[in-house]
Amino acid sequence: MEQQMLKDKIAIITGASYGMGQTMAELFADEGASVVLTARHEDKLNEVVKGIRSKGQQAIGVVADVCSTEDTKKVFETTIKEFGDVDILINNAGIGEQKMIDETDDDWMMMVMNTNLGGPMRYIREALKIFLPKNDGCIINISSVNATRPFCGATYTSTKGALNTLTKNVAMRLIDTNIRCNAVAPGSTITPAHLANKAGKQPGGAKMLQYSGHYVYFPGPECDPIDQAYACLYLASKMGRHVKGQVIQVCNGAFL
Repeated sequence: MEQQMLKDKIAIITGASYGMGQTMAELFADEGASVVLTARHEDKLNEVVKGIRSKGQQAIGVVADVCSTEDTKKVFETTIKEFGDVDILINNAGIGEQKMIDETDDDWMMMVMNTNLGGPMRYIREALKIFLPKNDGCIINISSVNATRPFCGATYTSTKGALNTLTKNVAMRLIDTNIRCNAVAPGSTITPAHLANKAGKQPGGAKMLQYSGHYVYFPGPECDPIDQAYACLYLASKMGRHVKGQVIQVCNGAFL
């Protein structure tokens, strides 16, 4: 049997009931980690947890909204109660959208910002209460190629750019520790959100792409969720032990 890369590690993964988050949770469990999955929808969350447990692996689900400070605390309290520690945090939960700036009202703007940027800030803040005393831990933020090539919605792209900056800021704060903070920036990846985006069914439709399409090129093939999960595995394992403050773009070269 191959040696597991995350044996005895405990990982929290937000937005893990489908798509990339689900694949990350399944891969990390395969590699020996006990995984804590969070999402807002209990039925989907329980289904993924059941699938992981059916393979004899350790997993629990915690229904939580990343916009809630109380829910965030509940996730960490539940994890400590169940597994006794936290080693890895993946901030994957987020909202995709295509609303142009002239279509973006305050309520929408604040909701997307609170999810895509506020969520990771809350989870990092809570994780450091555990990581700093033991001087160990790994934080991975799931960003996007939109952070540097902002062709989707105004708020979405802004939050991903901010998430890249947050990643570097946190890494600077932790530079004299054994705690690592990095980001993975997916390109076009076959997930329900991406398929909705291609079909013009994301909030905002496809209007923005009429403009930003002049500046982007999708040669394909698209990435699979496992490609993003592998990048996270690299960062979370000992292979990434000296990688700090980096944004690893996984896009099959589409956004060089």
